[in-house]
Amino acid sequence: MKAKTKIIKVTTDLEVTVHDFPDGSIREQNEELYKLIGNGCDIIEHVMPKRLYTELHQSNKVTLEKSKCVSMLVDEEFLYRKCLKPNLIGSYLYETDKHGCPIMGNILFVGDVWSGDGISFAGLEESVFDELLVQLKNMALAMKAMKGDAEV
Repeated sequence: MKAKTKIIKVTTDLEVTVHDFPDGSIREQNEELYKLIGNGCDIIEHVMPKRLYTELHQSNKVTLEKSKCVSMLVDEEFLYRKCLKPNLIGSYLYETDKHGCPIMGNILFVGDVWSGDGISFAGLEESVFDELLVQLKNMALAMKAMKGDAEV
């Protein structure tokens, strides 16, 4: 039995959680990804935030199987949802401080692989997942400390 690949979710409250990449058709996978993002998401935007590559040194080069490429998924319509809070990690990686366009709502970090139809989303390659999880948890801890609500 093939082991499930993992993806990482970061909430607006700086909670970092691990989830299995969903099985099924692309449509079924997308439905599960929408649910993970939450807040009524029904369209995903594929984002390749600059600092994910320049500061966290993740790969933005898509390859076939075992791709180490990482990207971020957000709610395509996050600007129209008045109830969403900024995602501090997503906004930082997206360089919101430079251009003023924040990332709102929960975000997912997934792998990108070449498939017969172009780029597809996938779970993260194991070594990439391990490194990125630590990086995101450290960022969340530092941001919580800056806000004054770090867990002790």
